[in-house]
Amino acid sequence: MEYFLQQALNGLQLGLVYALIALGYTMVYGIVRLINFAHGDVFMVGSFLAYYAIERYALPLPAVFGAAVVGCAVLAVVIERVAYRPLRNAPRIASLITAIGVSLFLEYFTALNQLFGPNFRAFPRPFRVVSVQAGGIEFTNLLGIILAVTVVCLLALQHIVYRTRVGRGMRAVSYDHVTAGLMGVNVDAVISFTFGLGAAFAGVGGVLYGIAYPQIHTFMGIMPGLKAFTAAVLGGIGSVPGAVLGALIMGQSETMTAAYLSSTYRDGIAFLILIGVLLWKPTGILGSPRTEKV
Repeated sequence: MEYFLQQALNGLQLGLVYALIALGYTMVYGIVRLINFAHGDVFMVGSFLAYYAIERYALPLPAVFGAAVVGCAVLAVVIERVAYRPLRNAPRIASLITAIGVSLFLEYFTALNQLFGPNFRAFPRPFRVVSVQAGGIEFTNLLGIILAVTVVCLLALQHIVYRTRVGRGMRAVSYDHVTAGLMGVNVDAVISFTFGLGAAFAGVGGVLYGIAYPQIHTFMGIMPGLKAFTAAVLGGIGSVPGAVLGALIMGQSETMTAAYLSSTYRDGIAFLILIGVLLWKPTGILGSPRTEKV
């Protein structure tokens, strides 16, 4: 029983990191119906920004988060402005192919760049990890930090979406961007803000991922990004609570599979769960059908 509970805690830790990445996927899709496959690579850039903030400049942890958040947000806004906005009225397949192209560009540009490089790097932890044993279960301050930061991010997102003017604009654009524009909403600004906000959460996730699993490289965003996207689809893409729920399920399924079966199967089982849920409920667990206008 203790072993099971320990693995459940490990799955919770991984699921919370996936949740921060999945928020970006679900927000962008909810606003512009775009699957931003470059989002996982923005997460990777956040990890590298945190790495240099700690390794070269010895910044305190709040400043490390700030550097990753600002850097990822700026990068995402630039990507949206340069790559996605000109294709907003084009067929969706064009935007999808562009997103894949941007993802590959970020991966190989950073791999060939001397600042990043293709080699694995050991991520320096800016604090000492302290563990406490209770009932045969090990609790660490690392899990507490990840849980606290994720909760703060979710509360901040809730406040932005439902208590601010830009949040009202996001909800309006999500419902109907043409009508929102006619009602005075700056659609372009709202979409850019959504990209930046989602990337900011990915930057936070990049810092936490580097601290929790201290090894980073330029292709590290592929699998966490794909799994976070899967989590968003599993929970109901476009739904923020669904993204969090899907991420927690993904984290638990991946950890339990590695613990009780084999680490070889951890990715396959997670995607099998996705297939099963979509066969049962195509909109995802918390998703709702959306009427398409023709």
